[in-house]
Amino acid sequence: MAQALGEDLAQPLEMQDDSSSLGSDSELSGPGPYRQADRYGFIGGSSAEPGPGHPPADLIRQREMKWVEMTSHWEKTMSRRYKKVKMHCRKGIPSALRARCWPLLCGAHVCQKNSPDTYQKLAEAPGDPQWMETISRDLHRQFPLHEMFVSPQGHGQQGLLQVLKAYTLHRPEQGYCQAQGPVAAVLLMHLPPEEAFWCLVQICEVYLPGYYGPHMEAVQLDAEVFMALLRRLLPRAHKHLQQVGVGPLLYLPEWFLCLFARSLPFPTVLRVWDAFLSEGVKVLFRVGLTLVRLALGTTEQRLACPGLLETLGALRAIPPTQLQEEVFMSQVHSVALSEQDLQREIRVQLARLPESTSGPPPRPQARLPGAQAIFEAQQLAGVRGGTRPEVPRIVVQPPEEPRPPRRKPQTRGKTFHGLLTRSRGPPLEGPPRSHRGSTSFLDTRFRFDFG
Repeated sequence: MAQALGEDLAQPLEMQDDSSSLGSDSELSGPGPYRQADRYGFIGGSSAEPGPGHPPADLIRQREMKWVEMTSHWEKTMSRRYKKVKMHCRKGIPSALRARCWPLLCGAHVCQKNSPDTYQKLAEAPGDPQWMETISRDLHRQFPLHEMFVSPQGHGQQGLLQVLKAYTLHRPEQGYCQAQGPVAAVLLMHLPPEEAFWCLVQICEVYLPGYYGPHMEAVQLDAEVFMALLRRLLPRAHKHLQQVGVGPLLYLPEWFLCLFARSLPFPTVLRVWDAFLSEGVKVLFRVGLTLVRLALGTTEQRLACPGLLETLGALRAIPPTQLQEEVFMSQVHSVALSEQDLQREIRVQLARLPESTSGPPPRPQARLPGAQAIFEAQQLAGVRGGTRPEVPRIVVQPPEEPRPPRRKPQTRGKTFHGLLTRSRGPPLEGPPRSHRGSTSFLDTRFRFDFG
């Protein structure tokens, strides 16, 4: 398909052993046709029934059991079998287990365990009136057709208000960003408010630091990185975007800041999140590159977009059939962009940033590349912040009384058999070794006593 689109981003898939999507969002778990909401909770949605060619329910249950086994021994799984976790995340986390897997992948369960009373205190505390007014105005805009967020007094909007308020109190120097609304809303569709809050903290501070602050310095850096990757991987699409004056800041913030929650069909959004929480921001770049290729990959598509408005419209009006989760995610994971490639381009663009840029400089080193790096960082922090190891006491003992040296028996000219049959006599004593009256430092012995 990549060749049919004119430009090829594809590389061989890293994991070809199982291309199925058992337990993904195409699974056979939709409600009956009498329901007004689809299986994701969207009123009048089109995801009530699974499409053709999807696996039967028994295979889906097998996939769920694999995730139950991995999450039951999470530390062992992440320490020894992360490649298996990555592979299963790419195939899609089962819908029934996202509430269990997302906090584990992003490390929110460790944050909640280390600060068990934090969210409750933040939720009960009065919020900053400035932020509370802004948040309240945005509540009805977050997925208004979802059954959780239809009513202003429903648990969805009220939970969203509490989660967003808690974050402004948790990080008052950052406050509230409108793009946090859809991110928190997707989390609340799957998690209780406290777990959703800690997942939001991890996304804002570990996966995408510098995205939701007042200066959004990391977004500007990533926009330059994205254009450099476009120039290398999709040169004709990059040239067209430059000719019509479509810079990355006209479309990229909505994609990256909202984690594509407003730009893709919801089943595909969840698959993107599964991969993003596993592999980090690299997934967002791969998804963005795939969308540009689908919109502007062929000559015909570029000729149909002679100006800025037409090009932006093409980026936002990709046919839904090309965004179906299985087809789309297979293309995303085949984009020739590794973590090393991304970090190298970030360093290049960071060095090119003008020194006169307003606001704090971006700190891409604060961003961790996915679940494995987060797990290792939390493990290291746990070792450093745990109970201090017992410091051994040094006990100084006086030297023992000197023993006379044993003389080596004279075996010159004697057979081995004679030595064995020789009757044992008293030990041979040599001349006593002279010692100084004072004990030298080297004769003092040290013993470590742990009590």
